[in-house]
Amino acid sequence: MKQIKQKMIPVIIAVALIIIIIIIGLFSGIMEKYSYSRERMDLNEYFQVYTEAEVSILLKDDVLEEKGIFQNGVCYLSLETVQVHLNDRFYFDKGENLLLYTTPTEIIRACVGENAYTVSANSLTMDYPVVILENEIPYVAVDFVRKYTNFSYEVFEAPKRIQLYVESDSVTAADIKKKTKVRYQGGVKSPILTDVNKGDTVVVLEEMEKWSKVKTADSIIGYVENKFLKDERPLERIVENTVEEPVYTSIHKDYKINLVWHLVTNTTANGNVDGLLASTKAVNTISPTWFALSDNEGNFTSLADKAYVDKMHARGIEVWALVDNFTGRINDQAIDTQAVLSSTTKRTYLIQNLMSQVLANGIDGINVDFEQVPREAGEDYVQFLRELSVACRLNNIVLSIDNYVPTEYTAYYDREEQGIIADYVIIMGYDEHYSGSDIGSVASINYVENGIKDTIAAVPKEKVINALPFYTAIWATTDGNTTVDKVGMSYAENFMTERGGVAAWDEVTCQNYTNFQVDNTTYQIWLEDSASIQTKLNVMKNYDLAGVAGWRLGLEKPEIWDLIAAYLQ
Repeated sequence: MKQIKQKMIPVIIAVALIIIIIIIGLFSGIMEKYSYSRERMDLNEYFQVYTEAEVSILLKDDVLEEKGIFQNGVCYLSLETVQVHLNDRFYFDKGENLLLYTTPTEIIRACVGENAYTVSANSLTMDYPVVILENEIPYVAVDFVRKYTNFSYEVFEAPKRIQLYVESDSVTAADIKKKTKVRYQGGVKSPILTDVNKGDTVVVLEEMEKWSKVKTADSIIGYVENKFLKDERPLERIVENTVEEPVYTSIHKDYKINLVWHLVTNTTANGNVDGLLASTKAVNTISPTWFALSDNEGNFTSLADKAYVDKMHARGIEVWALVDNFTGRINDQAIDTQAVLSSTTKRTYLIQNLMSQVLANGIDGINVDFEQVPREAGEDYVQFLRELSVACRLNNIVLSIDNYVPTEYTAYYDREEQGIIADYVIIMGYDEHYSGSDIGSVASINYVENGIKDTIAAVPKEKVINALPFYTAIWATTDGNTTVDKVGMSYAENFMTERGGVAAWDEVTCQNYTNFQVDNTTYQIWLEDSASIQTKLNVMKNYDLAGVAGWRLGLEKPEIWDLIAAYLQ
């Protein structure tokens, strides 16, 4: 028996050791699972800041992908960051290395690398370059942006980061009960971002079952266990409005506008205006096509005639002279609109000369009809309109801008900004179908109404004028080939009746439509006539717009004016 006991002792010891090892293993596993990680995350990696010059950007409670630059003690933000998040009226001329900011009455200019900037003719100086270039990207000093924009900011070290707030808001604050860690994610194994001490205040961004997403006083965003939070309460984050918001004054007539465009191709055509106006009623504004860009330097041709203006004024009619970018040609090539508008020197030259013509001839307004502006010139076009609006505002000249019916691919025309800087925004509510498109109406009722609805979504309705087509498109298809001819109302009706066509009302387009064949040619016509114009005017009345326009004088039937006169009342 004694020998058996002696033999069992090693076995018992072995079993005990195994049990101990298992217990230790289980305990270690439990400890491993529930113990707090001491690993610290590299904050440079967290903020993705890898050089001394880089600055991470926090906008409200989000870390942006884009980075700023820290140079000689000054924080700079890229122009794109400024435009997207702070103030989209800053503009950069790449060719002239010039930063511009346009107010209702002034244009502020700053050259790359220079401390000086100009406000109108006055030269001012900062203690640092206002704008710098880094890898050909313009960066603007934060404090310079803040001269013209309401936002608050604070810069923190290690790593460099700038906290931006663009508007006041309400958040939830809480105090820290005792010293703890802010972790990258909610969990004890998540790396540590920073330490917080008893009494520190954090902003609670999101509260979960055991952890809360918080933001520290130095703008580190991570997670803290709820058991370390106390005294949750509302907190107002205040952004002081230190910059007075710009006031864009507008000229607003105390009557509905009834504008008609007058196609003028030579000086002789100016003399035809009386005859063309003879059958009209209630016209109070005329827009002769007098100015057209003539080269890529900002020059333009002029058919302006002071006697014409005086004659219109005697009739109680204002003259808003049109300037376009498509009539002029250079060796039979179209004008390069971007080449003109992307240059500050050329824009300034163009605007100064336009204003000289306007003032010398007693013209009341400028009507901008720039069409097919390339997308890459969209920002340049809007800047041109801003600068032109300054000149018009200072000289009490009406600025109206012609626009297509809004579409996704013309969004860069920035109708919202137009609605702020211009006096009137005119919808060219026609050319729904055109040469090169499918066959169809020039201006179906849905097209017109959608154009109005989409425009007044961006532009105050008291600034919106809807333009009607005084013309009709005749579509002709022969052996599969289709052509289109734009003609006056009477011509279209005569063309149809002379060839035996009969029109019937189409409820979809709200136009009289005809489809007939002569020999081997099929004709399709959606007529613009009294019925179609009345329907469009009814829709316009529902939206209480600033008025009506018509393209173009001489193509309409006389009875159209009775309908327009009634609409105006």
